This record gives sequence, structure tokens and C-alpha cells, in this order.
Amino acid sequence: MASARPDAPPPDDLIEVGRVTAAHGVRGWLKIQPYSPQADALLNAPVWWLKAPDSALESGALSRPRGMPVQACRRQGGQFLAVQLGDIGDRDAAESLRGHTVWVPRAAFPAADDDEYYWVDLIGCDFYGRCASGEPTLLGQVDQVLDNGAHAVLQVLRGDAGEDGAFRAHQDAKGRPVRILVPFVAAHVHRVDVAGRRIDSDWPADF
Repeated sequence: MASARPDAPPPDDLIEVGRVTAAHGVRGWLKIQPYSPQADALLNAPVWWLKAPDSALESGALSRPRGMPVQACRRQGGQFLAVQLGDIGDRDAAESLRGHTVWVPRAAFPAADDDEYYWVDLIGCDFYGRCASGEPTLLGQVDQVLDNGAHAVLQVLRGDAGEDGAFRAHQDAKGRPVRILVPFVAAHVHRVDVAGRRIDSDWPADF
């Protein structure tokens, strides 16, 4: 079984995938809320990395993820996972981890099927729509992916490329970031290039 020393440095590719909501039972099990209904990354990773919430730290302190080997894990009630980690052996120890976020290496994610994408891979992609002439034009960058129950929705931070080529976010008259919501469906999104960090769509630039 894979293990991680408490003082081992965390991997460089950690992704936040869930959080500890409560202790589960009296033997040190934890109740986990995954951010994805599938929870494939959690179920496949032999070591989870737990990070304390900033509110639990002294002012100015930085939370460092702590690696903990997975002893056992099962689905609980459809939306949650019950897990036993490391040497957590009683309810008090489990309860002390309430509110911690759960991270796993990106390398632990199973390969996605064709035309399927992990939400985390879409965040940060340049999002292109169409101007009046039909030519592709940069509308912004994806900064969040939402789920409305029927399909995913891309939240796009409007912006353009500055003179130096760096992304420059737009703001409204009150100085607030401007965002649009685009359904992540084939009718609108025509091409996703994760490696190239680019998404092409037919979304109108003046929408």
C-alpha cells in the first residue's frame, strides 16, 4: 500500500477535489463531500493530501497539505464518501479534521474518454467566440465550471490580450470583473484544446 510521511513534501500537481464535512462513526472514519459526483480521482488515489482551512491557522500562517494513505474508502449515501485515513483511530481525531480540504495529484485522475473533460482542465483556458464577421475572437478565460443539473456551464471572465500578450480582464463601470455564462454543450462549444489551453465556440462577442 502506498504511503506518505507526514513531513513529505506535497506533489507539485495537487488538485482540490473535496472537503471533510464530519467524523463518521466512532472509529476514526471521515465523511467526505467530493466536488464531483463521480469522485474518480478520490477513489483512485492511494494517498490523499489534507489541508487545514485558513480560518484554523494563526494569523499569517500558511497551511501545508499533509499526505495520508487511504486505508479504506466507500460511497456513503450517494453523494458522500466514507474514508479511513492514515492512523486516525477515533472520533475525536476525525472530528479535528472537519473543514479540511482534500487534494490529490492530477496524475491520479483516470484518463478521460473522448469528448469528456475534467472541469479542472477547462479552468484557465482562453475562450473564443465569434465577432459579427464570423471570425473567431478572444472573449475571455474560463475561471469556473458550474453544474446546472442538465449540463456543465462555463463561467468566462471577459477580457483580451494586452500589448504584452498577457490576459487583461475587463471591468464594468463600478470596477467589478465582467463574466458571462456559456452552456458547455456541442451546440455552442465546437472545439476544446486542453493542451493548447483554448476553447472555440460560436458565442457572439457582443452578447
